[in-house]
Amino acid sequence: MAKPKTVYVCSQCGYESARWYGKCPSCEQWNTMEETAPQLSAQAPAKPMKQRGGTGSNVEKMSDIAAGVQSHEPTGIAEFDRVLGGGVVEGSLMLVGGEPGVGKSTLLLQVCDKLSRIGKRVLYVTGEESARQIRLRADRLSATNSGILVLAENAMDAVEEKLNAVQPDFVVIDSIQTMYRPDLASAPGSVSQVRESAALLMRYAKTNGCTVILVGHVTKEGSLAGPRVLEHMVDVVLYFEGDYQHEYRLLRAVKNRFGSVNELGMFSMTGEGMIPVENASETLISHRASGASGSVVFCCMEGSRPMLVDLQALATQSFYAVPKRTVNGADQGRVALLLAVLEKRAGLKLYNQDVYINVAGGLSLSEPAVDLPLCIAVASSLSDVPLPSDLAVMGEIGLAGEVRAITQMERRINECARLGFKQIMCPTDSVKKLKKIEGVELIPVNTLAQSVAVLGLRRR
Repeated sequence: MAKPKTVYVCSQCGYESARWYGKCPSCEQWNTMEETAPQLSAQAPAKPMKQRGGTGSNVEKMSDIAAGVQSHEPTGIAEFDRVLGGGVVEGSLMLVGGEPGVGKSTLLLQVCDKLSRIGKRVLYVTGEESARQIRLRADRLSATNSGILVLAENAMDAVEEKLNAVQPDFVVIDSIQTMYRPDLASAPGSVSQVRESAALLMRYAKTNGCTVILVGHVTKEGSLAGPRVLEHMVDVVLYFEGDYQHEYRLLRAVKNRFGSVNELGMFSMTGEGMIPVENASETLISHRASGASGSVVFCCMEGSRPMLVDLQALATQSFYAVPKRTVNGADQGRVALLLAVLEKRAGLKLYNQDVYINVAGGLSLSEPAVDLPLCIAVASSLSDVPLPSDLAVMGEIGLAGEVRAITQMERRINECARLGFKQIMCPTDSVKKLKKIEGVELIPVNTLAQSVAVLGLRRR
């Protein structure tokens, strides 16, 4: 009997090869080819089918296909529903990823509790913890009186059998890396095991109209649930941001076939579970230092949600040959570009200054509207002149020092006015078509040099 050949599988894209490569021919990643033991079977191999299997459906015209109504079922947790676009969709497959201990299992157990209390049949499948551990967490979350069904199992054949017997409306798999198919020889967590387990759950979700949520770990490179192929299979990809040093956890939609991909939900991690933070703007600026230079309020847009954040900068005399540039919460390359524009177009000398940038609250800002407040914060710290406490700044900056228009200006201004900000510095082009808001003074600017001069931020 011939010895079975070893197969090498890429841990990133799932590419299979009979020989090892230092660089994957498919995704071109280095050192991702892993040796996989061949599948052993005592039975004789079945003859291959002459025709490939399929669904057996016929070709239909687009106009003849019944569209139906896509409805979102609210879970009762407002921030979770916001990120999903209104709630969970029947028959959808979702993936939730994040760092260990960020609160994925806690939040999903709370979601299961809410759904079970409104009459949904909920099944929580755990492959990492015992049923007793789930009970202890449920006691802490006051979720023991609900009708949640718990299954401690990681063999997909047994899970599929229980799914067919219970016929749940909502299923949580915690986590997908611990699940395995017994008919595959590879270890749990490998590309083939994760892909086949997710495929089985996807078929069940689409066939039975059951909503399935997969919990995925984060690799050392920061990718969700290991192989990227899993993100293409699911309908929704959610990512939990936050760490042990921050009180707040951010739930962000990376992919969503049923809603916006830019929505953001904020939660507060407490001993009683994840508490939704509905008024995020007030929470993020509640601890803002008063009378300190280098602090400016900026209104960012996370999907359809305006949020006020405290953007801080510190410029201090450098004692190094090359001044330091430390950035937390913004793109470091973009900050270096803006500092060059600030020095060239506004006349502020930063060549001998260490500059530190921080976005309070743990947010990560990437939209162009953060350019002007970032420059104003640096200029305020450099000149040691505090900004007015009721001032908000927003606008994009070009290489010539011009202040460009930004989107959704009206929603940003309304959010600033709601929290008591009476002065708003913004691009001139963005305020031409806006209606005047009572009690709010708009300060339109055309150039970066003009905005620095209006606020009196010339270096002493």
